[in-house]
This record gives sequence, structure tokens and C-alpha cells, in this order.
Amino acid sequence: MPAITGEEYKKRIGAMKSEVWLDGKMVEGPITEHPAFRGAIQTQAELYDLQHDQKISETMTFSCEKTGNKIGASFMIPKSTADLGKRRSMIQEWARHSGGLMGRSPDYMNTVLASFAASVDVLEGEENCYPDRLLKFYESAREKDWSFTHTFINPQSNRSKLAFLEEDVTNARIIKRLEQGLVIKGAKLLATQGGMTDEILVFSAPGAQERCHAYGFSIPCDTPGLKFVCRQSFTHNESSYNAPLSSRYEEMDTVVIFDEVLVPWDRVFLHDNIKAANQFYTQGKFVPFTLHQIVSRQIIKTELLLGIANHIVETINISEYQHVQSKVVEIIKGLESMKALLHYAESNAVKDEAGIVIPSRKSLYVAVNQFQELYPRFTEIIQLLGASGMMTIPHEADFKSSLGKQLDHFLQGVDRKGEERVRLFRLAWDMTMSSFGSRQTLYERFFFGDPVRLSQAIYQIYDHQPSMHFAAKMMKKKS
Repeated sequence: MPAITGEEYKKRIGAMKSEVWLDGKMVEGPITEHPAFRGAIQTQAELYDLQHDQKISETMTFSCEKTGNKIGASFMIPKSTADLGKRRSMIQEWARHSGGLMGRSPDYMNTVLASFAASVDVLEGEENCYPDRLLKFYESAREKDWSFTHTFINPQSNRSKLAFLEEDVTNARIIKRLEQGLVIKGAKLLATQGGMTDEILVFSAPGAQERCHAYGFSIPCDTPGLKFVCRQSFTHNESSYNAPLSSRYEEMDTVVIFDEVLVPWDRVFLHDNIKAANQFYTQGKFVPFTLHQIVSRQIIKTELLLGIANHIVETINISEYQHVQSKVVEIIKGLESMKALLHYAESNAVKDEAGIVIPSRKSLYVAVNQFQELYPRFTEIIQLLGASGMMTIPHEADFKSSLGKQLDHFLQGVDRKGEERVRLFRLAWDMTMSSFGSRQTLYERFFFGDPVRLSQAIYQIYDHQPSMHFAAKMMKKKS
């Protein structure tokens, strides 16, 4: 089956019986019709429909080398720099449709799965590792255009360096190895879009201390014993005027509970092998492939922030002020730096022995780590430019009431009536100050890990010798 449509996606998810808990109750009926999930599911359906838009279908899909079917390009394993460029173009087409606000749009997890399939050589010959199963699963998933969430983070019960010495009572672990498969019990964080996808991909973060915590598998989201416990919904209003972003792009975050979940053997890619679990992450292609997707999306998100900032400047006529220009330029510099780092990563890509083209992880690490610092500043700039306008945001109903004409007059911009000016400021508020906007800031602060650990990774992978050799040469230079 080739790339699916939005209607096919909604039909599949609506028919599933995933156990999703929200506000102390299990969600009843199709999740596609629930107000906490409806907006994001509809947006994802629109993303799938873009795969069939004749104007961009060549960008959004590729021909499978085995079946000849048109498959979503996010499943593509790049074999050339042109393939990398195609992947970037596809990612950014989807990101523009959602403003880059959906960090778990299907292309992210499809990229994860593609990176795993491209890294099966790491599992070859390792105990309790099944690269053939992983490849078979990848090929099946791309043909069916499955949607995925994933989880790999352990609960925050004890984050001390010696936590592994204590008896584990929370982390999802293997408790039985049966003829039918593995039995998993415990919890994992943080499955964004939990319950809104076909499958959940589960794997160990680097650093597992016990064999029972070293695994990798995928199962349907309605597997018995699998529970998704949601945080509070940030979809407080479904009006596109009152909540222009959260009404459409609110991705739910969930805690995943494994209540003695049976994972069939054909869905197990590795288990009980700490070395393989760690090397699959560190030596595989997960990092460069996913970073390439992340930076591609973040560039589009920055473009949206820049556009909002410029609209505010024009609407309240503050462009003549030097401090305003400097603030806007901060966003411009961030945007252009991100673009440069992404293109540098592509132009410095290398081809491995299997013919797979890998973008430069060094510059991608720098881009993501930089964005962790820049994004909170960008949202602050929007708030500073908007000032009191960020709080002077009546609801749509107020403009439809008997006060509408007065509000149109008193809240007007330079060339906009009050209703249109407030529409802009509600967009800025939802982007930076609502519960949805605050979640976006936290999300980008920690995307791909703790900023300090990311900076350590950059320090460790960076080649310091050329600069040191240069400095040493200058010290020896005679006058």
C-alpha cells in the first residue's frame, strides 16, 4: 500500500482501542473525535494529504526500490546529497503547514525508524539482536505508512549518578522471557502523541545498567496492558481566532505504563544486551538523521517567529526605533545561522561503506544546541515587542457583541481595525504566552536532551587538534 491519505490515517486511528487516560478518565469512543486530540489529528491528516498534492508529490514521496510504490519521503534512507536535499524539502513542506510547531509530526518518527534500518550493521553478530527483523519491520511500516510515537526516557524518580545502585521500581523493564515474547512492566516518558498513532517504538536510552533495561521493539498502540496517561490538555478553545495555534497543533504528551505487556518476538529488535543498546545509539545513524530532521523543522519555526515579530512592528508602527530593529535582527541572525549550519551539514555529508549518505553531525549538534538557547529569547522578543498588546486580547465573541464597533475603534492598529489587530496579538500570545506556547518553549529548551550534555557532546566530538596546532605554530613564529 502506498503513501496514505489523511482520511485513511483518521480511519485507522479512530478504529483503534488504545487505552488513553485524561483527567482521571479513560477516553471513550474514537480518539479522533475527542476535543483534546481532534485538532492535532486533523492537522496530521492534512499532512498526509500533502503527499498526494500533485504540485509537490515528487517532493513528498519516492519510489520504493522493492515494490515501486510511492512511499513517504521521510522513510527514505539517503544514498546521495540530492536525497538529503529531498528529505529537507519534504520536512520543510510539512513544517510550513504546521508552523514547525509539531515536533512529532510523522516525518520525525519515520526518520527515527529509517535511521534504525540504516544502522542494522551495528546489531550484526550481537547476542539477542535481530537486524533482519528490524529491516523487515521497517519495510512493512513504510509500505503501510504507519504513524509512530516513541518512548525511551526513564521516570524522574531518582536522577542522581548512583541511582542505578537502588532497586528499580519505576523504569520499564523485561520481567519475563516467554515462548511468545518479552513481558515488559514499568513506565517510560515522554510519548508525545501517545494514543494518536498506529505504533509506539520503544528503545533504551544510552547508559542502561542492567540487561533487563536494554531493549528495542515496536508494538501497536492498542496492545493489551499498554496505557497512555495524558497531561492536562492545552486545547482550551477550539476557535481559530481565540486559539489559532493550540486549536490545531496541540500534541499531547503522555506517560506510558507497561502493565505486563507482551511483546511478540517478531516485534523485538534487541534485548538483554547493554553493549548493543548503547552502540546502536552512539554508533548508528540515529543522531545525524534525526538532527537533520529537527534542524530543518526549527528553521521553519524561526521563520514563523520572525513573521510574527515583523507584523507586530508594522501594526503598531514601531520600526523607527533602534532597539526594535536590533530585536528583530536577533531573530534574523538566528535564522540565517541555522540555515547555514544545515546546508553545511549536507555539503559535508559522507558516504559510508553501505552507500548511505550521512550529514555532518558536528554542525547539526551545534545548530540544535544553539536553538535551545535562542528559542526562549525569540519568544521573549515577541513579548517585548507586543508589550501590553499581548494582554489586550478580547475573545472573538466580544467583537461580535454590541461592543464590537467600539473595540474595533479603541484597539485598532495603524491600518487594521481592532478585530484584525487582536487576531495578530492572539497569534503572538498563543505562540509565546499561553499554556501551549509555554510548552513549546520548554520543548525546544530540551529537544534532543539536556543543553549541558549536548554541549559536552559537541566538545567530545569536535576535532581540537587543528586549532591547537595553529596556535602552537604561531607561538613558535619568529619576529
